[in-house]
Formats: sequence, structure tokens, C-alpha cells
Amino acid sequence: MRKLVELLKRVYFWTTGYSYTNIGRLFLRLFVGIMMLHFGVRQWMLFGEVASGFPPVLGLSPEVSLAVLVAIECLCSLFIMLGLMMRIMIVPPFIAMAMAEHYLLSDYLQEAAWQLSWSQPGYLPIMFLGIYFFLMLVGPGKISCDYFLSLHIIHSDNKSESALEEV
Repeated sequence: MRKLVELLKRVYFWTTGYSYTNIGRLFLRLFVGIMMLHFGVRQWMLFGEVASGFPPVLGLSPEVSLAVLVAIECLCSLFIMLGLMMRIMIVPPFIAMAMAEHYLLSDYLQEAAWQLSWSQPGYLPIMFLGIYFFLMLVGPGKISCDYFLSLHIIHSDNKSESALEEV
């Protein structure tokens, strides 16, 4: 019985003692980047067909609005996946998803929330908004270009790595 208790203690401490937050941030960055890159490439490939039904945003023509959106989705996704200037690169897709949510759900504002089904397109921008907000709060993590660039800058200034933890 004592060996069983010791085994359970070891298993408990083994499962709770390690934190995989940096790997979790990497996977979340890769997930959201690949998903958004997928949308951007798909809109780029079908640009002529999508542009005709795309809404004009901020007084721009539908074609220019779609081109800006595709550039945001593709370029910012690459930067987010690399973890390079991530908190800055999250702002344009965050705004784009907020505007997409506005345009998608503006037709459904008269309906009650329980009448909306899961198949309506409004849930995807909300999911991206939540992920972008979370990544904005927690940052890119230690498995990112930002972290390695910060280490390089700190070492070139002859400071210790504890200076990075203070930031």
C-alpha cells in the first residue's frame, strides 16, 4: 500500500510539476497562423470571385478592401507563426476579425441569440478574436524569434538574462 501511495505521489508531481506553457503558446501561434493563412491563400486564389461580393470597407472599393484583408491575413500570419513582433502583428488581424464579425452578424442583429445556429458564419471571427486576445496577453513565449532576438540584444549589451525576465 505504501508503494502505491509513493507511486501515486510521483505520478501526481510528475504531471503537475512541469509547465509546457511555451510549447502551448507555440502550438496556438502555429494553429491560428495556419488557419488564417489558409483563409488568406484561399481568398487570394479566388480573388475575382470573392471580390464581387466583398463589402466596401472604410470607403475603399471591394477589390482594394479584399487585397488589404488578404495581405493582413497572409503577412501577419507568417509573423505570428514565427513569433516575430507578434504583439504588433496581432493588431491588424484582430481589427479585421472585429470588422468581419460586424459585417457577418449585422443581418442577424434582430434575432435573439438562441435563434442563431452553429452553422452561421459568425462564430469563426469570434474564435479568432479570443485567440488573438489571449496571445496578446501572454506574448509569444520562449520558442519565438522575439525571445531569441531579445537574448541577442541583451548579450550584445553585456547584460544578464535576468534583465529579460524583468521586462
